[in-house]
Amino acid sequence: MDPQSAPTTVTGEVPDGLLAAFWAYELALERDDLAALDDAFTAGPHALRGDASGVLVGSEQISAFRSGRGGAPARKVRELHVRPLGPDHAAVVSVNQVASGGSGLVTQVWERCADGRWRIAVAQVAQAQPAADQRIWRVVGYPLVPAGGDGADGSGGGCAGMLAGESVAVKDLFSVAGFSVGAGNPTYLADAPAAPDHAPAVRVLIQAGAQIRGIARTDEFAYSLAGTNAHYGTPPNPRAPRNLPGGSSSGPAAAVATGQASIGLGTDTAGSVRVPASYQGLWGLRTTHGAVSRDGLLALAPSFDTVGWLTRAPGLLRTAAEVSLDPDAATRPAGGRFAVCQALLDLVHPGVRAAFDAAVGSWTAAGVLPAVDRVRLPDPASAVQAFRTVQAAEAWREHGAWIAAHPGALGGDVASRFAWALTITARQEAEARALLDQARCEIDEALADAVLLLPATPTPAPPRTIPDADLDAVRAATVTLTCLAAITGRPALSAPLLDLDGAPVGFGLVGPRHSDLDLVALGAALVPAAPRRRPLPLPLP
Repeated sequence: MDPQSAPTTVTGEVPDGLLAAFWAYELALERDDLAALDDAFTAGPHALRGDASGVLVGSEQISAFRSGRGGAPARKVRELHVRPLGPDHAAVVSVNQVASGGSGLVTQVWERCADGRWRIAVAQVAQAQPAADQRIWRVVGYPLVPAGGDGADGSGGGCAGMLAGESVAVKDLFSVAGFSVGAGNPTYLADAPAAPDHAPAVRVLIQAGAQIRGIARTDEFAYSLAGTNAHYGTPPNPRAPRNLPGGSSSGPAAAVATGQASIGLGTDTAGSVRVPASYQGLWGLRTTHGAVSRDGLLALAPSFDTVGWLTRAPGLLRTAAEVSLDPDAATRPAGGRFAVCQALLDLVHPGVRAAFDAAVGSWTAAGVLPAVDRVRLPDPASAVQAFRTVQAAEAWREHGAWIAAHPGALGGDVASRFAWALTITARQEAEARALLDQARCEIDEALADAVLLLPATPTPAPPRTIPDADLDAVRAATVTLTCLAAITGRPALSAPLLDLDGAPVGFGLVGPRHSDLDLVALGAALVPAAPRRRPLPLPLP
């Protein structure tokens, strides 16, 4: 239906041609006519479009955003208020009835261009507010589970009250009593029974005084690093609104980054805590393998799965770790030595590499870091291939029977990974495990008790419109960096200490096993000395 056919109240003096341009824009929105929408905005770097997720600057950013969102919510204009701002400019405020319910408000500044046509120079969108952003949350409460519940009586290992006032977004892989685990897939959720008890990683946070805010989205079965979900949409990245949020702990990360929770409880198999932390400017910790109970957690690849957390500040991250880690195994010191590996740095995008080198150089010169050694590690290409082979074999053992019984239930990217996992033979898995055992020994010999320094991700967050082939290349490079901690079972931290023209990139630290708490303290100690630099942006590969 033509939006103009809906009854609309119009007030104010309307310049010639403006209403026709406005209704043409609304019709293009309804049809998702990208060419017409591009033409409706002024060309060049001065156009602006803003909403609660952030501001897009310039017609190129606005166009890229529109092409990647899959259309705008259906709406009908009920009120239209026009105020001329001069002979060639006018402010337009529209009140919209949204088809899914509620109302929205759009404020625009229109400009009469040199060709005589009216185009939008500035747009600010206030959308109808749902009870919860369904891209972030599967279910949410006020709170969903209160602090001190689950029979907590102050016996939580001396941790009662340490998280008082904090709220937690739980990744949709952990059992929360009374709720099913959905694993990011609606078909799986429909068949899943309600959990009788909290997973220990959930319970300990409640006993320490935190409230469970809700159950947050995940990439399907946690088998992705992008943060996308074919069924529920892609959670926002408030630090880079037109870019991916990172996965598979994308829901908890977005909940923390947008201020809807203070702690994100996630998992990290191949970087699923560290990647969203890097992309969204958060603190993210992958714990030593086995240092936090994985009971009540839907597995992906048990040899590598770990529990982790995301926060906006290092102090809270340390507290979450302190109340959750095995107290007898989390006190090993880290930081006696620091090391970098040239072969890993060669895989990093030049802009990230420059920021990393500048940070390490400045900290070393200032005495914040002692001298940093250079170490040789096993060939990254062979190590990551062995890791992916074992990961895939374990993932198919965990979920293959369900996937085979539910053809078509998975989104395309995750389906392709499971399809490859099905092809892994027992011999291939055994050979890959032997390679990983050898790599683990070589890494341990090279690093010993040193902390390995590296960028947490080889690039900042890729744009949402990145072609699939380019995204696969970014994912491959990312896993090559992140799998070292998985192969060795070491803890790894992503600290928001690098900044590329406003786009965050995590500074990574990989410590000795069971040095989790000290690793967070080391990252926090770098904050006062973190460089405040904004080099020129470089294109992603």
